[in-house]
Amino acid sequence: MRSGEFAQTNFHCELRIPHSTFRTLMLRASAFDYDLPSELIAQEPLPDRSASRLLVLERSSGAIRHARFSDVIDLVAAEDVVVLNVSRVIPARLHGKRDTLKGSRTVAGAMTEVLLVRELEDGTWLAMGHPGGKLKPGRRVAFGDDSAVEIVEMLGGGLRRVKFVGALDARATVAKYGEVPLPPYIRRAPTATDRARYQTVYAEHDGSVAAPTAGLHFTTELLDQLRAKGTAIATLDLHIGPGTFKPVEVEDLVRHRMEPEPYVIPEETAEVINRARGAGHRAWGVGTTAVRALETCADERGRVRAGAGETNLFIHPPYEFKVVDRLLTNFHLPRSTLLMLVCAFAGYDNVMGAYREAIRAGYRFYSYGDGMAVI
Repeated sequence: MRSGEFAQTNFHCELRIPHSTFRTLMLRASAFDYDLPSELIAQEPLPDRSASRLLVLERSSGAIRHARFSDVIDLVAAEDVVVLNVSRVIPARLHGKRDTLKGSRTVAGAMTEVLLVRELEDGTWLAMGHPGGKLKPGRRVAFGDDSAVEIVEMLGGGLRRVKFVGALDARATVAKYGEVPLPPYIRRAPTATDRARYQTVYAEHDGSVAAPTAGLHFTTELLDQLRAKGTAIATLDLHIGPGTFKPVEVEDLVRHRMEPEPYVIPEETAEVINRARGAGHRAWGVGTTAVRALETCADERGRVRAGAGETNLFIHPPYEFKVVDRLLTNFHLPRSTLLMLVCAFAGYDNVMGAYREAIRAGYRFYSYGDGMAVI
């Protein structure tokens, strides 16, 4: 298939939910379950980032087209603005030995995993640990002779506060001992290749423990083509936490709480978006993280306010979007907040129908998988 050519399909999702119960079901997590053959969960990235497939979904009609990600150049207009999350993934997964008492002596015990989440203002870190039941306040985990953390406080929800007590600080420890925090559905150990490929080509600022995966498809050349076309490229930071891995465990979505994630929206980004949309042009959110940051900082008129802060915005149906007009995303896990956001943006039946079509057509799912454009 040449760039700009799309394969049209007549696939259309039937409305399977009675209208009278639709709104109620939209607030139930089980409405976002689906069955996925395990062989469709991508375990490796493709050699060429932009060679991934791209399912193009029209919001208004539910119509579906099949393309390649490189065809995005034909979907984005010259007057549009594309918004990227430039947060960089840190090698935040650490393996060490927790201390244990043997008689009156403290000795190295069993292997333990620590996942750093983010640094706090007092220099301690928010972290998760496994096995969590063994990591009580006062316990230490050593990653080598020169690095260890001590558990300071239990915070609930699997989170705890830790401090680095060895010769190496957090950043030096991560650089020496850290692993790429691949999500658990990638059933292999991380490799040197993942250091580059579980990272966007435009990543700038350290802080995420998961990649903004929609952006993994972009190459430098493809971004240069968009700029040459006249399309504005705007950037923001939203540092992604481990909550991106977590399914919604309560049926009533109103009861689900998102973990706060820090963001920064520069003045230039707000100005570019507001100018474009004020002239009637469209803003593309590359990934659900960019969408959440923009929607957090938008006023009722849809104008983006620059600034820094934290967001725990949980977008699910029904939700009225204020800023984002188009969406580039990946295929997400069942019962995930990411899938719920996409359903809020494109319509529940449209999205679940597109997922069934993607499964039928053998698309690759999740972080290293194929992409979707909602137009």
